[in-house]
Amino acid sequence: MSHRVAVMYLGRIVELSRAEALYASPRHPYTRALLSAVPEIDASGAKRRLKLLGDIPSPLSPPSGCAFHPRCPDAQRGLCDVEAPVLRKLDGDDGEHLAACHFA
Repeated sequence: MSHRVAVMYLGRIVELSRAEALYASPRHPYTRALLSAVPEIDASGAKRRLKLLGDIPSPLSPPSGCAFHPRCPDAQRGLCDVEAPVLRKLDGDDGEHLAACHFA
């Protein structure tokens, strides 16, 4: 249905890419968690669901640094809780894959 997909968390784009590239290789931890929750028609190849811990922060009072850091399995103290990552081009995918993550 669409050629490009934007994934948002607390009102900010955290990943933007061509649809097929995003589904094949999600780079932001929130995108990976979202895609792991998609139901499978074929139950024989059961995939591992990524469960996010913690509560969703208030959009009226988001956490400092990366808004996703309180629930992120990859977050590092002293970086993610202090510095908000910018949406940047990632290697490969002809520069069309962008993510706002220090570790994407």
